[in-house]
Amino acid sequence: MIRALAMMLLMLVLAGCAKPQEGVTLRFWAMGREAEVVGELIREFEAENPGIRVEIQNIPWTAAHEKLLTAYAADGLPDVCQLGNTWIAEFATLQALTPLQPYVDASSVVKPLDYFPGIWDTNVVDGQLVGVPWYVDTRLLFYRKDLLRQAGFDHPPRTWAEWDQMNAALKKLMGPKRYPVLMPLNEFEPQLSFALQQSDPLLRERDTLGNFRSPGFRRTLAFYDNMFQQGWAPKMSETQISNVWDEFFRGFTAFYLSGPWNIREFRQRQPAGLEGEWGTTALPGPHGPGAGIAGGTSLVVMRSSQKKEAAWKLIEFLSRPAIQQRFYKIIGDLPPRRSAWNAPELTRDPLTAAFADQLERVKPTPKVLEWERIAQQMRIVTEQVVRGGLPQDRAVEQLDQQVDEILAKRRWLMEQRAEATTAEGAR
Repeated sequence: MIRALAMMLLMLVLAGCAKPQEGVTLRFWAMGREAEVVGELIREFEAENPGIRVEIQNIPWTAAHEKLLTAYAADGLPDVCQLGNTWIAEFATLQALTPLQPYVDASSVVKPLDYFPGIWDTNVVDGQLVGVPWYVDTRLLFYRKDLLRQAGFDHPPRTWAEWDQMNAALKKLMGPKRYPVLMPLNEFEPQLSFALQQSDPLLRERDTLGNFRSPGFRRTLAFYDNMFQQGWAPKMSETQISNVWDEFFRGFTAFYLSGPWNIREFRQRQPAGLEGEWGTTALPGPHGPGAGIAGGTSLVVMRSSQKKEAAWKLIEFLSRPAIQQRFYKIIGDLPPRRSAWNAPELTRDPLTAAFADQLERVKPTPKVLEWERIAQQMRIVTEQVVRGGLPQDRAVEQLDQQVDEILAKRRWLMEQRAEATTAEGAR
């Protein structure tokens, strides 16, 4: 009798392991355009996994951050969520994300070495993997080949010095009312991209203090500011420019730092006669092609989810190279996996090839929940340098002071943890 009961129990356990978490409904929060189009892929996932149903909720990007924090406070987070890469550290700090390394170790689909290294690294916080890249973006240069030729150059810039040389020649060609470079002052991405090309980190002391007085950021600020003071870039915000695409083709600027979403925008607005006369190229660096920002979004499983295995199945499905290629065809989002880039739509397109090159050198921003505030403060101070004549030495001192204030709570928490660890070790 006992043996029969034991056998029945074993059979029940094995039956439960064979099809884990079937008959469940997953809540998937996605943002913006991705939420609008991912349904086509989700239907295919549901057909493959008839025991799993996915409810997609479209969250506007403008409301997403506040909604996520509200849901966290109310214990109402979804099972699976799309998170911007700059939000990963914040929600990891809140202990809202499930560590995913055990799932990756057991997966035949998600292969870390197939991902662009800098993009994968954005999902590793305090040594724990908490997300899987879904799509990627970064910034590089859109440029006018014909204007460069007229200025005497047959290739785009590869170094800062070469870019300065080209800008000087282009300014002579273009005159006082046109500019070699367009870098709107309401954006922080140009300064951040140049700063990531330095060996000095933006934060120091375990990311608890600013490091903007470092030689690396001083070089960054000098290079950035010089473009405006030489008259190579207009002292304008994006709201002062009627239409960046039309202005680019009108010859108002020769270089524009932007992301992959603008490939389609430029193609749609390309006037007759300029086919093949513009292109994309990796960012110049101090001594050669430089680093860029590791942008995009990732897929995470919320720690509060009771359906983690089904949630991981969905992430695996959306991570397949073939599915990522289809996602690119649908929406134009660049895949984070190298193997997905063998699609003809990507390999034959010279405009996307430059992004593949740039993605090999992207770097994550500092992984602190305060990063977005720090980035905006960097933008404000660098704009004061460009517009108001704030001396560069004073600017970096001011920026460090402001960032140190922003990071005060983080420093306190780190100190408390260190004291607790010391006390525990003394017992």
